[in-house]
Amino acid sequence: MKDKKAFKPCDLVIFGALGDLSRRKLLISLYRLENANLIEPDTRIIGIDRHALEQSEFVEIAHKSLQEFLHEETLNNLKEESVWQRFSARLSYLKIDLTQLDQYKQLKTVTDAKTRVMVNYFAVSPFLFKNICQGLNQSGVLTEESRMVMEKPIGHNLKSSKDINDEVASVFSEKQVFRIDHYLGKETVLNLLALRFANSIFTTNWNHNTIDHIQITVAEEVGIEGRWEYFDKTGQLRDMVQNHLLQILTFIAMEPPVNLEAESIHNEKIKVLKALRPITLSNVEEKTVRGQYTSGYLKGQAVPGYLEEEGANTESTAESFVALRVDIDNWRWAGVPFYLRTGKRLQGKRTEIVVYFKQLPHNIFKDSFRDLPPNKLIIHLQPNEGVEIEILNKIPGIDEHIKLKRTKLDLSFSETFKKSRIFGGYEKLVLEAMRGNPTLFLSREEIEQAWTWIDSIQDAWYHLNAVPKAYPAGTWGPVASVALIARDGRAWEE
Repeated sequence: MKDKKAFKPCDLVIFGALGDLSRRKLLISLYRLENANLIEPDTRIIGIDRHALEQSEFVEIAHKSLQEFLHEETLNNLKEESVWQRFSARLSYLKIDLTQLDQYKQLKTVTDAKTRVMVNYFAVSPFLFKNICQGLNQSGVLTEESRMVMEKPIGHNLKSSKDINDEVASVFSEKQVFRIDHYLGKETVLNLLALRFANSIFTTNWNHNTIDHIQITVAEEVGIEGRWEYFDKTGQLRDMVQNHLLQILTFIAMEPPVNLEAESIHNEKIKVLKALRPITLSNVEEKTVRGQYTSGYLKGQAVPGYLEEEGANTESTAESFVALRVDIDNWRWAGVPFYLRTGKRLQGKRTEIVVYFKQLPHNIFKDSFRDLPPNKLIIHLQPNEGVEIEILNKIPGIDEHIKLKRTKLDLSFSETFKKSRIFGGYEKLVLEAMRGNPTLFLSREEIEQAWTWIDSIQDAWYHLNAVPKAYPAGTWGPVASVALIARDGRAWEE
């Protein structure tokens, strides 16, 4: 690991500094890094937006964002003037109309390429990426050290993704581009590398010989929450599966990388994406389920259906739920299905991976179980990060027969690592972008390979012209998603 002193300070330029992403995520994450003394002393944070603001007004907006969105335990630290004073002293603001290329030359007044690396965070809609790239290039502020960070959605299909990447590549080389998926900054996702490749108990049993199947669930309680215009054009498959779920899948399924360098990890993830069995018109109905929530109850409160949300198109056929059976055609995973599901307005907020190991072929404990239940490895990504292993133990006692009970070995991150600060995904990724470490970011080939697979499903749905199956808000999705996994003699982890 590099020594902290080796990292060069940055000019972190946030395009779209007054938007939701900046206020809810970036400023919050940067403040937490400040509070942990992880930002280089000479690093500057420069907000860019189209509204005319005084420097003091931007600082006040940042302060209000922290008060509104910081967790309570961190908010208490906001009262520590020394931390806030350090953080606010880094902030500056420029009014730039991102469509007017001549205005970008203002950046020369607040950046210093000789002493700081320019890190450009594109917290705006992708249709502005071309303007920003051209404006930065023409203004003469970029160097070979400069970087750019961009968020999903990187396109809505393979063609649009290539168009966006081509626009960026006209100014920034691939090594300068940092594509964020905030799930890759979560401790439990990163822990998959340690779990799989540092522990022989898993390394030697991570294949079709011992694993029966794997489930990945990303469940949300929220509905559209004011994102109707964006979400209705996108749907859950492109909004969640194309990035978050496929990225989790690649970490679970990848071969051991040569080392922890970015290129090694990217290469192994791409191999997984290339090995995904295509879902096409011939098998899409048996491999996928689309759903759309109707009105229902969540935690005792009545909630509207998808078509009843504010601003809704009442004839929309966009899916708010997706369940898939995914097969990986390589030696390690031959015959091992991966079941993926994700949806909005589900019964609870939960992101987890469940690895089901194969049942033992012979049972000598029939007094306890007619069939021995399988061992399970459960990896919780949120809300409570941690790892559980479900095994069978003998119930203490001097009875004539040995009786078994399912028990869990529980590794809760917050309990096990009480003295360690557990950050969210954005803090880790923002810090790595400022440090110039590309390991946890996505390569262009990864993005395009994922879109190739997703486009095939999207095209099949389009040709079928099928309406999503209804499910009441507050449930676990359409009944058809239960049938999807039940056909294989399995059930969702509830």
